[in-house]
Amino acid sequence: MSKTMKQLTMEFGVTRQAIMRKMDDKFRSKYVSKVHSNGVSKLTISDDGYKLLKQHFLSSNRVVSNESASYSNYVTHDSVTDTAMELLEKQLVEKDKQIEKLQQSLGEAHKLLSQQQQLNLSTNRQNEKLLDTTTNNTPSQEDSPLQNDHTDVSEPTEGNYKGEETKTPKKGLFGWLRR
Repeated sequence: MSKTMKQLTMEFGVTRQAIMRKMDDKFRSKYVSKVHSNGVSKLTISDDGYKLLKQHFLSSNRVVSNESASYSNYVTHDSVTDTAMELLEKQLVEKDKQIEKLQQSLGEAHKLLSQQQQLNLSTNRQNEKLLDTTTNNTPSQEDSPLQNDHTDVSEPTEGNYKGEETKTPKKGLFGWLRR
């Protein structure tokens, strides 16, 4: 009884390409035939060809399914896994050290930035004091120290204070049509 390629792939547990690689021209001429049915052509392998392929694929599968070989694979797998875990743990410790260093340098940068901002603020205040003393050169201001040192907060004066704003109530999107 001849078998189709699909039946062979299911029985041997291999792909169609693996079976085709094992069939050379001599094997094909002796054991393979094409059968046309319903407009589809299928390759069928004779019983003798089936026996040869079965012998080849089952012998190669037997080597893989040997229990001692699979046990050694598990041992190797465990040792590889342990080695990989140790390597990953070392990398993790190294990354933690790098993160710690980066956090320290970031903290130092924040401190330096804060100091720089405070220095700029005090420099600006001194500049404004000097500017006030040079522009308003009256003896009363030079003799008495400044009582109100709120140079960074602008208080409303006539020049920079708007006063109360009078707003017209909004009448919606098409309020301009109602006028």
